[in-house]
Amino acid sequence: MIPTNRTVTQSLCRIPVHNGSRALVNCAAVFRVPRTPPETVVLVPGVARNVKNVELVRHVNTPMRRGLATATYNGSSSPRKPHFDKILIANRGEIACRVIRTAKKLGIKTVAVYSEVDEKSLHVLEADEAYCIGPAPSAESYLCVDKIINVCQQSGAQAVHPGYGFLSENARFAERLAEEGIVFIGPPSGAIVSMGSKSESKNIMLAAGVPCVPGYHGTDQDPRRLFAEAAKIGYPVLIKAIHGGGGKGMRVVSQPNNFMDELESAKRESLKAFGDQNVLVEKFIERPRHVEVQVFADTMGGVVSLWERDCSVQRRNQKIIEEAPAPGLSPELRADLSDKAIAAARAVNYVGAGTVEFIFDNDTQKFYFMEMNTRLQVEHPVTEMITGLDLVEWQLEVATGNPLPLTQSDIPLVGHAFEARIYAENPRNDFLPDSGSLLYLSTPTPTHTFAPPLARLSSEATQPTYRTPDTSSAVTPSLRLEQGFTQGAQIGVFYDPMIAKLVVHGRDRTEALRVLRRGLEEYKVVGVSTNIDFLRTLAGNDTFIEGDVETGFIKKHYAELFPPKNEPSPELLAQAALYVVLRDTSTCSAPQSPWLSLGARRFNGEVCERTITLSTDESTGRNLSVVVGQISPGYFNVTVQSPSGAPVTYTSLAARLTSPTTLTAFSRRTTIVSQPTPTSAFTSSNIAERLHIFSADGSKTTLALPSPSWLASLGRDVLAVSKGALRAPMPSLVVEVKVTVGDKVEKGQVVVVLESMKTETVMRSEITGIVKAVGCTKGEMVEEGRELVDIDASV
Repeated sequence: MIPTNRTVTQSLCRIPVHNGSRALVNCAAVFRVPRTPPETVVLVPGVARNVKNVELVRHVNTPMRRGLATATYNGSSSPRKPHFDKILIANRGEIACRVIRTAKKLGIKTVAVYSEVDEKSLHVLEADEAYCIGPAPSAESYLCVDKIINVCQQSGAQAVHPGYGFLSENARFAERLAEEGIVFIGPPSGAIVSMGSKSESKNIMLAAGVPCVPGYHGTDQDPRRLFAEAAKIGYPVLIKAIHGGGGKGMRVVSQPNNFMDELESAKRESLKAFGDQNVLVEKFIERPRHVEVQVFADTMGGVVSLWERDCSVQRRNQKIIEEAPAPGLSPELRADLSDKAIAAARAVNYVGAGTVEFIFDNDTQKFYFMEMNTRLQVEHPVTEMITGLDLVEWQLEVATGNPLPLTQSDIPLVGHAFEARIYAENPRNDFLPDSGSLLYLSTPTPTHTFAPPLARLSSEATQPTYRTPDTSSAVTPSLRLEQGFTQGAQIGVFYDPMIAKLVVHGRDRTEALRVLRRGLEEYKVVGVSTNIDFLRTLAGNDTFIEGDVETGFIKKHYAELFPPKNEPSPELLAQAALYVVLRDTSTCSAPQSPWLSLGARRFNGEVCERTITLSTDESTGRNLSVVVGQISPGYFNVTVQSPSGAPVTYTSLAARLTSPTTLTAFSRRTTIVSQPTPTSAFTSSNIAERLHIFSADGSKTTLALPSPSWLASLGRDVLAVSKGALRAPMPSLVVEVKVTVGDKVEKGQVVVVLESMKTETVMRSEITGIVKAVGCTKGEMVEEGRELVDIDASV
């Protein structure tokens, strides 16, 4: 029931929402109009924003309860209940934007909440209303239940969509909302409790006939008991937090002597992420795949499978690329997985969107229940693409009390889809997260906002979950972008470093991979390190193309995924030098200057030349020289001189800047983005400017222009680094300092524990020696490059 034009939507926005009034009844009448096509996005006019911290607002509203509305009919014997008029999204980033888009499509007003550092975030700008709920730390903002409920009451929101993470699997939050008469767009609290505990959930699954991995799921958390249980299970073992997900509180332990340190770290990380430090210990399967099933259930007992996804390729126990359906599964195995997932949902009287995760043993072809995520998953778009459905719309349908829109037999399974997560992180530095401003952002052009609709394929099979993917129907390749940031946005240290998700769909896996690779080639970011080049390499890896995946894929194929970096080609160096010359000429020359008409020759007939010095590695000091001589307007002679070979000369080369970031030369357009070094960094670096050159295949090469020699000499003392100095690899919070000045440490000993973007990083000494200095304290925020501990090996 969607407004089909701006006039209807504007009239809807003018309807006052008062508790106990007839406004909600009138609103339902407005909704009784034909549904718009799936690609129609109804833009709701902006509403004045309240940017005050809700703590400072006196709340006079009574609890907002779900209003009764005029019943509408969907052709069945039971009346269809109308959607909510206004919902609050208790989240941020791309998932908040994702929910807002579906709400707008359905004519539902949206309320955003945000922390102080997110004031200018995209989800704040896209929502109809936005309320600040506190400082940057999640515990003081996005995890603060009272503040979110206060905003519901103040704004008149009838329901809350929790997104994923934060409060999405918090049973007490769901209960508090119910007490206030606000609908939680998610499962009942009982299901959250049962499935939120990995130990309790496994006991429930075993009773329901769902196979589980052998392990210890008991309540005795004495480290000695856990150590003894690990010995019984046999190494390697997996320590896992009983609550939460996303790889937090999870450690693989291969040897007994590492167990206690890893247990302590897992418990600490779990406590911070989920408020519970209890863990379980399980057998670690050597060659597992991560296969999960998307389930959906309504309040009338209906439960369906929306097929499976494969999320096996992971780093730091977190997914980076997902696909649907899982490659290589037989129809029998797909049916078995779906049936077991449906049984899991029924065992806890589940309602809404949920994901049942399984470990699939590549060696035995058996699968085991791992956990159930009682929320919408990050990777839900790949399921949408192969089914043609909007899962957020399904969530809203179920939350209003309506039945599932489709039966199992009617759910399409067409083509293949991939999702690549674009992260601010450095894959070559153990995927450590990065932070900073998105100085430059250019993305592929999306073909769709939502999944393209697919024809319903009614099946007469006696087992509706027995299905083979349809790869014969004509499917137009499609691409979606799910993002929560725009150019200029700040990627901070307080939240997950995901920038966006690139989602593609094709007729089969081969076509979908081709679309994915093209999309990654067109995705360009400057300002923070990203995993885009890594994802491109992964998507082109032969083993990945064959579908032979496992959770240890990156480690197993590390050499192929991280080949040695090649020196930049002479052509690329020439492009960089031409960019600098053309950029500086256009910047420094005034349009009215008569000197512009004199051509490229001096009065004595010599060609005007300029030498550009470039560097590929600031630590080695290896400089590359390029001599650029302009022979006539727009034409140049370029000589590239590099230490690795003879000079390469290009004569009469046509080159011009068609935009501040686009160089046309060598018969192609190349994106080159300049990143000046902050003035404050000149004394600690000999780099004045970095040039980021994006080649035709999407690969990025970064070259540096050195600072003047006189300025570089000022910082030489600063650049001298002790071999024993440990520096912060990224902006971080110091969780623990394990040494003091004068302590003797061994090589490999834990010295400092950091936390950034919800991930702990353990800093170990690289040498044996005596602690000479400690430059940080527990609870302190430290910047990237900050010296944390200095260890003297000479003592």
